Amino acid sequence: MTVEVFGVRHHGPGSARALRAALEEFKPDAVLVEGPPEADALVGLAGDPEMVPPVALLAYSPGDPSGEGRRSAFWPFAEFSPEWQAIRYGVGAGVTVRFCDLPAAVTFAASPDEPDGRDVRLDPLGELARAAGHADAERWWDDVMEHREGGPSPFPAILDAMAELRERAGEAAVAEERREAYMRRTVRRALRDGHERVAVVCGAWHAPAVRADVPAARDDRTLRGLDRVRVAMTWVPWTHGRLAARSRYGAGVASPGWYHHLFTAPDRPVERWLAGAARVLRGEDLHVSPGQVIEAVRLAGTLAALRGRPLPGLDEVTEAARAVLCEGAEPRVDLLRDRLTVGERLGSVPPRTPMVPLQRDLHAQQRRLRLGPSPRPRDRDLDLRRPFDLDRSRLLHRLRLLDVDWGVPAGGRSTGTFRETWTLAWRPELDVALIEAGAFGTTVRGAATVRAEVLAADAADLAELTGLAERCLLADLGDALPAVLRALADRAAVDADALHLMSALPALVRTLRYGDVRGTSRDRLRAVVDGLVVRICVGLAPAVSGLDEDAARAALDHVDAVHGALALLADDACLDRWRRALDRLVARPGGLHGLVEGRVTRLLLDAGRLPDAPARMARAVSAGVEPARAAAWIEGFLPGGELSGGGLILMHDEALLRLVDTWLAELPAAAFTDVLPLLRRTFGTFSAAERRSIGDRARRLHDPRPGGPGASAPEADPARAEAATTTVRTILGWEPPK
Repeated sequence: MTVEVFGVRHHGPGSARALRAALEEFKPDAVLVEGPPEADALVGLAGDPEMVPPVALLAYSPGDPSGEGRRSAFWPFAEFSPEWQAIRYGVGAGVTVRFCDLPAAVTFAASPDEPDGRDVRLDPLGELARAAGHADAERWWDDVMEHREGGPSPFPAILDAMAELRERAGEAAVAEERREAYMRRTVRRALRDGHERVAVVCGAWHAPAVRADVPAARDDRTLRGLDRVRVAMTWVPWTHGRLAARSRYGAGVASPGWYHHLFTAPDRPVERWLAGAARVLRGEDLHVSPGQVIEAVRLAGTLAALRGRPLPGLDEVTEAARAVLCEGAEPRVDLLRDRLTVGERLGSVPPRTPMVPLQRDLHAQQRRLRLGPSPRPRDRDLDLRRPFDLDRSRLLHRLRLLDVDWGVPAGGRSTGTFRETWTLAWRPELDVALIEAGAFGTTVRGAATVRAEVLAADAADLAELTGLAERCLLADLGDALPAVLRALADRAAVDADALHLMSALPALVRTLRYGDVRGTSRDRLRAVVDGLVVRICVGLAPAVSGLDEDAARAALDHVDAVHGALALLADDACLDRWRRALDRLVARPGGLHGLVEGRVTRLLLDAGRLPDAPARMARAVSAGVEPARAAAWIEGFLPGGELSGGGLILMHDEALLRLVDTWLAELPAAAFTDVLPLLRRTFGTFSAAERRSIGDRARRLHDPRPGGPGASAPEADPARAEAATTTVRTILGWEPPK
């Protein structure tokens, strides 16, 4: 019986290439790979033609019914991963393939605060590089291992080097005792099962420990009494972006696209890489000639020779591309880094891969709706008048209810009448979210319905419930609406705060407004909206009276939102009820903050219900009014931004402009200094053209010269105008130039 241990670096193309050659030479009848043994039943899927790396093993523990203790972990594999090549070799050769690391059931059972035995305090590559006289461990390893072609097997030398390092490491060498004990136990089991030639593929650090002659009784004591939890295991697609060191699930591979190229390029890797870089740049309409590619190849080779490297590495080809192909433009270098160095290659798993029913239902709908997942963000414009796009919209909204944010509405919200724009980007961790959402149902629609009912029961306030009702209609979850509306009606009936009711109304009105476009019934919401409008109008005056500035600004937002929502609803009865409430509000003597009073006055003026607006403004900015309150009144009356129109009023209503001008002119110097920041805040919301026109009109208010207010325009001077009129006639072709 022979056991060979191959110590590798995870996700190394040179290690993968050397390992494949070593396995073909050794011809094992059993291959043991570092990984969770719960995945042994899934190994055969690696030979399926539809299993395309990068992929990952996903282990998931559902925890208790409340979700407490829920955990998940990934074991990613790329085409250039040595472990993946070992699995593919074993499956292709028809020999036994097993995983030999500590079970995920054990690691998940450990306390989150308990060390998991994966923190090796010694950096093996750094130690070996320093011993070889190199300061850069990554570059040294690339030169001696990842860039190597052919030659004798490197694994005996790696084994000896790691044995020496472990002997010097002290406590760091035993930090992963449980994992290595389990690996040795798995080797013994393979030998007991009758295998004669066993190959073990593990991290190089573990290789000496796996070969060590440790009594089985000692390993049994190490592994005795370990807690376990229930774990499910499956394959999921992965991406090169998630393999990168910068990602949350990174595996120390800063350049997965480069490593994939090194592993798959049959020859001339540098030439092929720089030719690919030229294709990427040309795809963005950037000119790159064949001569530039040749020059970049020469520069990369020269840099490698100057630095004593056997083959140009990523640093050399990047610098060559920067200098020659990109002409020093960093945005082009960043483009190559995203498209080539990292890349966004998305793997795939075969349909027979174990999945929860919710995953299968989503995959079926993705095929039906032709919405294939992609790791690179892309925008989708949906026309909701088309049934096909409407179904797509409903699917994306249902997934968002399940916290599976595959699609995100452009601009943060997507409730347009006929069009929605979504940004779609699939991330591997969304598979975990799907598995977790599987607790609510077996289909996307059914799970989203149950989740909406749960959210309705747990909602903290009215705004959350109205937003949930809107989301249900957007997702076409008619079965969930009764529970949501019951909770909404119950909460609204006991909430006496009119501002809370005002915050809840806009979402319901949007739902009513867009219900017909989406083919959903509006009748269920109408009674709730009518009841909210009545209660808001009754409680408006107490809610907006006696407020300080911060509270007044918050109330102002609610007033604007309700006014806009009722205008959108286009219901004359509701809108008239609201305007009568505003009439009563401005008729009350005192108690209103200047911001609120000014805004209500403006809303009534726009509705044609306030013919005495100039007189009201005159009173609001009269000499007896505190300057700060007058400035607040003007800010409320002359809004910019979304409501807008404040600048236009001053441009076209000379009486109002004269009132503002007179008030400012009569302010004492100290008061003017106090209100100036408030006025800047108001006028700063106007467009530049509006401010310029207002300034011109204000300057003319007191101009006694011809051209002032009411003055007739001076007669034209024909002699002075002759040159200009001749030029205009020539441009228009009325007469030839002389």
